[in-house]
Amino acid sequence: MTEPLRFDVIVVGAGPSGNAAAYVMAKAGLKVLQIERGEYPGSKNVQGAILYANALEKIIPDFRDDAPLERHIIEQRMWMLDETSFVGTHVRSDDYNKQPYNRYTIIRAQFDKWFSSKVREAGALLICETTVNQLILDGDQVVGVQCDRENGDVYADIVILADGVNSTLARKAKFHGEIEAKNVALAVKEILFLPEETIRQRFNVVGYEGVAIEMVGRITDGMTGTGFLYTNKESLTIGVGCMLSDFKESAHRTSPYALLENMKHHPSIAPLIDGGEMKEYCAHLIPEGGFNTIPQVYGNGWMIVGDSGGFVNSAHREGSNLAMTTGRLAAETAIVAKAVGRGYRAQALSMYKSALDRSFVIKDLYKYRHMPEILRHNPQFFTTYPDLIASAARTMITVDGVDKTTKKHEIMGKFRKSRTLPGLLGDAYKLWRALR
Repeated sequence: MTEPLRFDVIVVGAGPSGNAAAYVMAKAGLKVLQIERGEYPGSKNVQGAILYANALEKIIPDFRDDAPLERHIIEQRMWMLDETSFVGTHVRSDDYNKQPYNRYTIIRAQFDKWFSSKVREAGALLICETTVNQLILDGDQVVGVQCDRENGDVYADIVILADGVNSTLARKAKFHGEIEAKNVALAVKEILFLPEETIRQRFNVVGYEGVAIEMVGRITDGMTGTGFLYTNKESLTIGVGCMLSDFKESAHRTSPYALLENMKHHPSIAPLIDGGEMKEYCAHLIPEGGFNTIPQVYGNGWMIVGDSGGFVNSAHREGSNLAMTTGRLAAETAIVAKAVGRGYRAQALSMYKSALDRSFVIKDLYKYRHMPEILRHNPQFFTTYPDLIASAARTMITVDGVDKTTKKHEIMGKFRKSRTLPGLLGDAYKLWRALR
């Protein structure tokens, strides 16, 4: 009779969190199996993204030597848009132009494939084009996974779930329930090809310097969400994401694709992407419920990392940073659990939750814990205020013979008419509560 396959750890998923976990454990000498349902790691992730160097440095200190990085970001722009214009601020510093660089744009398909190669070099076994149907339990202890292959049962001391925001395995095992539409965003992205020189001219950069633009306002058609534009070496990544519940309840029934198309035609955005040739398009879900929707992330023989655990900071686009950090902390927990030899019950794996609580992951999510709910119930932050701020800016900088004092009174009148004084004070309090 054939002995069942057995490993120290099984990692389900080969995105940033799964790769981080598998790499750290394999480097420590654990016998690791990583299972990916795609044709290869990154095959399902065509989009561009931002990589924060800090998290990856703690895992692969010399990653810059051969990682497929696009541009290092030296300028961050924040825009608030009405229908025809934007008001914004820029943060640009030559300090970000000094090595080691802090942030990079990446193409996820290339990056995930590179990261996976590092995982295999570290000694982990990767199996692709394989779906994990369910977890294998011995009583209340997870002891392995059941795959869609002949003799597909594989056993391990610990299973780490890194299978994305809509984790079927976690739901089947009742580790958490169905994710509510109000707690998840649907983002659509395109990669538009443009020559390097065109990108340098339009964004005022040289070499492989890069720019990231975060946007809020009328581009989301009154729904809770944001837009973004990143510079790659020979392309731009542009996208927009809104809460899934808002798409369902939208008065205009705006589709995600139409939302992106409308955004691309905005007068402030269209000149930046003019002539761009679409190379890739994708849509994906992002957990946006924040601190208050994080499920139980460990138990008897299992841990959850990355999007599967809802680890997204609604105040920042730090998806890769958060994902890799959770993967590393789960891996370090597995390493310690094996070293002390006291078993793999929830009590032993609770070290993972303690490590998360000490890290920036939970601290930042806790700090902005009120933001998802506040934004969800106050659409004026995406409609009325962008309109008022843009109008105020145009009024103040237009030279038309009207004195500044009169213009200030005119602006305040528009604010009070649109929101009333109690409304303005209430909104100010809500923002303070969300950001304090």
